Amino acid sequence: MKTVEKVKSDLLGWKLGRCVWVMDRGMSSEENRLILQKAGGHYIIGEKLRDNQEIHREVLAKRGRFTSVRENLEIKEVTIGDGEKRRRFILVHNPEEAKKDQATREKTLKKIEEALKSIKDQAGPGHTKSVCALLSHRTMGRYLRQLKTGRIKIDKGKIKEEAHLDGKYIISTSDDTLSAEDVALGYKQLMEVERAFRTLKTTLDLRPVYHRKDERIEAHVFLCFLALLLVRVAERKTNMPWDHIKAQMERLHLGEFFSKEGRVLQTTEPTPEQVNILKQLKISPPQRIRHIQVTP
Repeated sequence: MKTVEKVKSDLLGWKLGRCVWVMDRGMSSEENRLILQKAGGHYIIGEKLRDNQEIHREVLAKRGRFTSVRENLEIKEVTIGDGEKRRRFILVHNPEEAKKDQATREKTLKKIEEALKSIKDQAGPGHTKSVCALLSHRTMGRYLRQLKTGRIKIDKGKIKEEAHLDGKYIISTSDDTLSAEDVALGYKQLMEVERAFRTLKTTLDLRPVYHRKDERIEAHVFLCFLALLLVRVAERKTNMPWDHIKAQMERLHLGEFFSKEGRVLQTTEPTPEQVNILKQLKISPPQRIRHIQVTP
């Protein structure tokens, strides 16, 4: 029994009245979609953007404007086919991620240009080996093509094609009762859950662990888990990504001032956005004057 079928079977005992499965791109096969729709179930599944399937090219080519539903979340609904072959897609665009994709690509292209200059100065077997390594490279090879002469050059057509995909991903769903916004937000939750699991699975974020006894190590890991939980609660309460919350609140400082009369600890005046974040989290703003020490 395959993973999707087994998980679906394991949940039968829960007697769920309605179940919508949210899954990533690795589970988007037609077989899995059919399994998920048995007994009235539905799915929200991420689609592989670069698999060159005709149906995905149709989704990307569909004209129409994106609708902004959240900060850095724009959507466009696309329906392909009729009858039993009908499929509903949501094309999602994240402007912030688009900027990151562009910056990453530009950085990669600079590396390619440097590699091409290096190859140009080589000859013999070393040259051939370098060409093969560059063409088979997971990221750099994507932007290269080999001429009939054996030379390789940057594929400008591929760069343009990749630029069109910046910040975009495709979601498909079988549930017509869900709005396009709900579908996009449902899949976004899956991405947030996976991000949380990646954080928990790595030991880098838990180190250094200066403990030898098991109970102390367990306590350390548990505190890290609680910290992650608080991050997720803050994101849910404010509807803001943690990076934004952190960047805003880090600007709130405690200053130490000295004079002949004594010493004063005073916080900076909270900005309107900081006040808004604290209000949504139901946290009282810090007192301006934290401590006064008078010189005898």
